[in-house]
Amino acid sequence: MAQEHKLAIFRGRWKFKSNTHKIWGVLALLSFVTAIEVILGIYKPDILMHTWMDPVQGSGFFATVANIILSPIVYMKPLNFIFILLTIVKAYYITWDFMHVRDEVGSLRKMIVWTGVFLICYLVFIILQEGGYVFEAYHGDDSIITHDF
Repeated sequence: MAQEHKLAIFRGRWKFKSNTHKIWGVLALLSFVTAIEVILGIYKPDILMHTWMDPVQGSGFFATVANIILSPIVYMKPLNFIFILLTIVKAYYITWDFMHVRDEVGSLRKMIVWTGVFLICYLVFIILQEGGYVFEAYHGDDSIITHDF
Protein backbone atom coordinates (compact mmCIF):
# COMPACT_ATOMS: atom_id res chain seq x y z
CA MET A 1 0.00 0.00 0.00
CA ALA A 2 1.47 3.34 -1.05
CA GLN A 3 1.98 5.98 1.55
CA GLU A 4 0.61 9.46 0.88
CA HIS A 5 3.23 12.19 0.76
CA LYS A 6 2.55 15.71 1.91
CA LEU A 7 2.21 17.95 -1.12
CA ALA A 8 2.97 21.37 0.37
CA ILE A 9 6.12 23.40 0.97
CA PHE A 10 6.76 26.67 2.82
CA ARG A 11 4.82 25.30 5.81
CA GLY A 12 1.70 24.70 3.74
CA ARG A 13 1.67 28.03 1.87
CA TRP A 14 2.48 26.49 -1.53
CA LYS A 15 0.50 23.36 -2.36
CA PHE A 16 0.84 21.03 -5.34
CA LYS A 17 -1.60 18.69 -7.09
CA SER A 18 0.65 15.64 -7.23
CA ASN A 19 4.01 14.39 -6.09
CA THR A 20 5.43 15.00 -9.57
CA HIS A 21 4.35 18.65 -9.48
CA LYS A 22 5.89 18.99 -6.04
CA ILE A 23 9.23 17.61 -7.26
CA TRP A 24 9.25 20.10 -10.12
CA GLY A 25 8.26 22.94 -7.78
CA VAL A 26 11.05 22.16 -5.32
CA LEU A 27 13.47 21.83 -8.24
CA ALA A 28 12.39 25.29 -9.45
CA LEU A 29 12.88 26.70 -5.94
CA LEU A 30 16.35 25.15 -5.65
CA SER A 31 17.27 26.41 -9.12
CA PHE A 32 16.16 29.92 -8.15
CA VAL A 33 18.25 29.85 -4.96
CA THR A 34 21.25 28.55 -6.93
CA ALA A 35 20.81 31.31 -9.51
CA ILE A 36 20.86 33.91 -6.72
CA GLU A 37 24.08 32.38 -5.37
CA VAL A 38 25.70 32.39 -8.82
CA ILE A 39 24.69 35.99 -9.55
CA LEU A 40 25.99 37.17 -6.16
CA GLY A 41 29.19 35.17 -6.69
CA ILE A 42 29.82 36.73 -10.10
CA TYR A 43 28.98 40.36 -9.31
CA LYS A 44 30.03 40.51 -5.62
CA PRO A 45 28.29 43.78 -4.68
CA ASP A 46 30.60 46.16 -2.83
CA ILE A 47 28.04 46.73 -0.07
CA LEU A 48 28.26 43.01 0.84
CA MET A 49 32.06 42.81 0.77
CA HIS A 50 32.81 44.69 4.01
CA THR A 51 32.46 43.35 7.55
CA TRP A 52 29.71 44.66 9.81
CA MET A 53 32.13 45.72 12.54
CA ASP A 54 35.81 45.58 13.38
CA PRO A 55 37.25 43.21 16.00
CA VAL A 56 37.27 44.43 19.60
CA GLN A 57 40.63 46.01 20.35
CA GLY A 58 42.67 45.23 23.43
CA SER A 59 44.52 42.33 24.93
CA GLY A 60 42.33 41.75 27.96
CA PHE A 61 40.12 38.82 28.81
CA PHE A 62 36.88 40.55 27.76
CA ALA A 63 38.25 41.60 24.37
CA THR A 64 39.37 38.02 23.70
CA VAL A 65 36.02 36.54 24.76
CA ALA A 66 34.11 39.14 22.70
CA ASN A 67 36.18 38.35 19.62
CA ILE A 68 35.65 34.60 20.04
CA ILE A 69 31.88 34.97 20.48
CA LEU A 70 31.37 37.56 17.74
CA SER A 71 33.80 36.22 15.15
CA PRO A 72 31.58 33.62 13.44
CA ILE A 73 28.85 36.11 12.51
CA VAL A 74 29.65 39.76 13.12
CA TYR A 75 33.16 39.80 11.67
CA MET A 76 32.09 37.84 8.60
CA LYS A 77 31.40 39.54 5.29
CA PRO A 78 27.65 39.70 4.64
CA LEU A 79 28.17 37.99 1.27
CA ASN A 80 29.67 34.93 3.00
CA PHE A 81 26.78 34.94 5.49
CA ILE A 82 24.27 35.01 2.61
CA PHE A 83 26.05 32.10 0.90
CA ILE A 84 25.96 30.05 4.10
CA LEU A 85 22.24 30.75 4.66
CA LEU A 86 21.30 29.93 1.06
CA THR A 87 23.32 26.71 1.20
CA ILE A 88 21.49 25.68 4.38
CA VAL A 89 18.14 26.45 2.70
CA LYS A 90 19.08 24.24 -0.25
CA ALA A 91 20.26 21.42 2.02
CA TYR A 92 17.01 21.66 3.99
CA TYR A 93 14.78 21.33 0.93
CA ILE A 94 16.89 18.56 -0.60
CA THR A 95 16.63 16.41 2.52
CA TRP A 96 13.12 17.43 3.54
CA ASP A 97 11.41 17.00 0.19
CA PHE A 98 13.59 14.91 -2.12
CA MET A 99 14.68 12.44 0.57
CA HIS A 100 11.16 12.43 2.13
CA VAL A 101 12.32 13.17 5.68
CA ARG A 102 9.09 15.14 6.11
CA ASP A 103 7.12 11.87 5.96
CA GLU A 104 9.14 10.09 8.67
CA VAL A 105 8.33 9.85 12.38
CA GLY A 106 9.16 12.85 14.53
CA SER A 107 12.08 11.37 16.45
CA LEU A 108 13.91 10.32 13.27
CA ARG A 109 13.33 13.77 11.73
CA LYS A 110 14.72 15.49 14.82
CA MET A 111 17.73 13.18 14.93
CA ILE A 112 18.58 13.84 11.28
CA VAL A 113 17.93 17.58 11.35
CA TRP A 114 19.67 18.39 14.64
CA THR A 115 22.71 16.30 13.77
CA GLY A 116 23.00 18.15 10.48
CA VAL A 117 22.52 21.54 12.14
CA PHE A 118 25.18 20.79 14.72
CA LEU A 119 27.67 19.55 12.13
CA ILE A 120 27.05 22.50 9.79
CA CYS A 121 27.57 25.00 12.63
CA TYR A 122 30.72 23.20 13.72
CA LEU A 123 32.07 23.10 10.16
CA VAL A 124 31.37 26.81 9.63
CA PHE A 125 33.11 27.65 12.91
CA ILE A 126 36.21 25.58 12.00
CA ILE A 127 36.40 27.01 8.48
CA LEU A 128 36.15 30.59 9.75
CA GLN A 129 38.75 30.05 12.45
CA GLU A 130 41.23 28.34 10.13
CA GLY A 131 40.57 30.89 7.38
CA GLY A 132 41.46 33.70 9.80
CA TYR A 133 44.66 31.92 10.75
CA VAL A 134 45.67 31.36 7.13
CA PHE A 135 44.92 35.00 6.28
CA GLU A 136 47.11 36.19 9.17
CA ALA A 137 49.86 33.75 8.20
CA TYR A 138 50.02 35.25 4.71
CA HIS A 139 49.11 38.91 5.32
CA GLY A 140 49.93 39.67 8.95
CA ASP A 141 52.62 42.11 10.11
CA ASP A 142 54.82 39.23 11.29
CA SER A 143 53.70 36.75 8.63
CA ILE A 144 55.46 33.42 8.60
CA ILE A 145 54.80 32.69 4.94
CA THR A 146 55.64 35.04 2.09
CA HIS A 147 54.37 35.13 -1.45
CA ASP A 148 57.79 34.41 -2.96
CA PHE A 149 57.47 30.73 -3.65
